[in-house]
Amino acid sequence: MVDISKISTEKRNNNTKNIDVVSTCQILKLLNEEDKTVPLAVEKAINQIADVVDVVTETFVNGGRLIYMGAGTSGRLGVLDASECPPTYGVREDLVIGIIAGGDKALRYPIEGAEDSKEEAIQDLKRYKLTSADMVIGIAASGRTPYPIGGIEYANLVGCNTACITTSANSEIAIVAKYQIEAITGSEPITGSTRMKSGTAQKLILNMITTAAMVKTGKVYENLMIDVQMSNEKLVSRAQQIIKDITGVSNDVAKQYLNKYNSVKHAIFSIISGVNDVDEIKELLNKSNGNIREALKSI
Repeated sequence: MVDISKISTEKRNNNTKNIDVVSTCQILKLLNEEDKTVPLAVEKAINQIADVVDVVTETFVNGGRLIYMGAGTSGRLGVLDASECPPTYGVREDLVIGIIAGGDKALRYPIEGAEDSKEEAIQDLKRYKLTSADMVIGIAASGRTPYPIGGIEYANLVGCNTACITTSANSEIAIVAKYQIEAITGSEPITGSTRMKSGTAQKLILNMITTAAMVKTGKVYENLMIDVQMSNEKLVSRAQQIIKDITGVSNDVAKQYLNKYNSVKHAIFSIISGVNDVDEIKELLNKSNGNIREALKSI
């Protein structure tokens, strides 16, 4: 049996003990007050998050993958973050991978027993042909979930960099991971319901990791998504607006360059640099790992 009395996310929350006898607005205010504490918990872990971002960035530059592992809410959040990277930043679909205990079925249906198997985590990583070039991040609110812990332990043996995201203090997962992100969110408004404050903290941290890593690998110019995939009408319009915002050209000119290169980044680089040859643009950007500012210095 798990001694949940030692897990900080399982503690009773004194602020919400009367949540079942107050009005609807009072329930929501209680939840909102608790939610306000989450960004402050994340803020205390900024230095830890920065260390992980730097390793993730190095992993990407060296051709490795970022793999999230988790069960339940933690696993679903990892899959969500991974799935949003390709359309937002134009990266290949296997650059960031989210693996949830119990497989994709667990995204919609609870398969809670799957979280207790370290062996399943190992088999999942073997299916993805884990190599030492990859990085594995285990996500566990309680910090004691066997599935992500087993994944980290196996990744350590393979020679990967490993990290954890947890919202519990003094956790087992923080011991086995090489890098730790510990955003201690305290007791949940509804005891043990870690889809609440813990889940919010995990989402914030996951956003930070991939966003910062994409910025550092040249996927963002100023604060604009220059590798956005134009998969619908809204995103085509956004692509044109990005070109206009950065270069100051008219909508017609932005559309012309976008049609020519079918790439926001290539269009921007061509307008700013005056280089029109597609192959030359690709070569200059490749030499700078896709970073427009660095590529412009080489002209």
